[in-house]
Amino acid sequence: MVEAPDPSEQTHALIVAAGVGARSGLDVPKQFEVIGGKPMVRHSVERLSAHPAIDQIWIVVAAGQEEQLNQALGSFFSHKIVIGGATRQQSVYNGLMAIRQAGGARDILVHDAARPFVADMVIDRLLDQLKIAPAAIPVLPCVDTMVQLNNDRLERTVDRNSLWRVQTPQAFDFLKLIAAHENFAAGDDASDDAQIILAAGHDVSTVEGDEALKKYTLPADFAEKGKEHMRQTRTGMGYDVHRLAAGEELWLGGVEIEHDKGLSGHSDADVLLHALTDALLGTIAAGDIGDHFPPSDPQWRGVASSRFVEHATALIAEKGGIIQNVDMTIICEAPKIKPHRDAIRENIATMLNLDQDRVSVKATTTEGLGFAGRKEGIAAQAIATIILEG
Repeated sequence: MVEAPDPSEQTHALIVAAGVGARSGLDVPKQFEVIGGKPMVRHSVERLSAHPAIDQIWIVVAAGQEEQLNQALGSFFSHKIVIGGATRQQSVYNGLMAIRQAGGARDILVHDAARPFVADMVIDRLLDQLKIAPAAIPVLPCVDTMVQLNNDRLERTVDRNSLWRVQTPQAFDFLKLIAAHENFAAGDDASDDAQIILAAGHDVSTVEGDEALKKYTLPADFAEKGKEHMRQTRTGMGYDVHRLAAGEELWLGGVEIEHDKGLSGHSDADVLLHALTDALLGTIAAGDIGDHFPPSDPQWRGVASSRFVEHATALIAEKGGIIQNVDMTIICEAPKIKPHRDAIRENIATMLNLDQDRVSVKATTTEGLGFAGRKEGIAAQAIATIILEG
């Protein structure tokens, strides 16, 4: 019989998502605003859930936000919901109490949902430091000149070498953190938990943070001009096969090639462009070539396959996508592809409006094995990468 894991030996993550985001200027609490293609809170849940050292995710939301959270996350994650308090400190304390009532934890990561892009390397640094310290936080240096103001007037310059920007997640010994919260002055609030455990007399270690962990607070943070680093990189794959037959033309990558046989099939049977079309459609989850151009529809009989590539390219553009590069492989025994490779690359680069150094065309054989080895047909594989605005 397998024993259930002891929670007091586990590492848990507590995501604070109970705010209303009053300063963000949004119509919804900022943790539910869609950035990078998904609600902001979901980014943190996905990244923390995927880390192998984290055993359980807890999420603190305001009363009445439970359904919004469930809609934001769907049914893909194992998490527990806690109702927050009137301040951040009270919300974290509610979460810590819920964890204690469920059996506790050894280590706890406390993270603000307003910092959606958590990197594994930051989590690793924090947990490594926690092995030798009761608390660890990620920090970054201040690179701008720092000043102190008095009634909006410059009073003095502050030595920036002594100032550091603090981020989350922050890592703590669970028992020490909950005790620090219990002894924290009633009615006080703290902008992070490092202040609370420091007030309890514990040392706080630091690790290198990450610029991608910026906090989203003001309207400008959510503006389109500020979303470049929230772009998604998407990849699609395509594969196609067509039979070689006598009396048919052979088109590969939009280039006609002299050969004793040609390809038979949908449209002009350009197996390379068909694979490329599917790869492009795959980057935006838009189905496959058959969904857009059914082979049973006579209007596509004999048509140039470049039409399909142009259609897929237009769909990507409609979604705000930018094609970055494509990589394709032709699989056949004959004809030899190398003499035609540059012409194929140039043609596809023109179709996609790309520089040729972003278009790769390769060829290989199957060493005489299978249908390609028997010269019965030609196969093609394609991979496309795009950047999609979040």
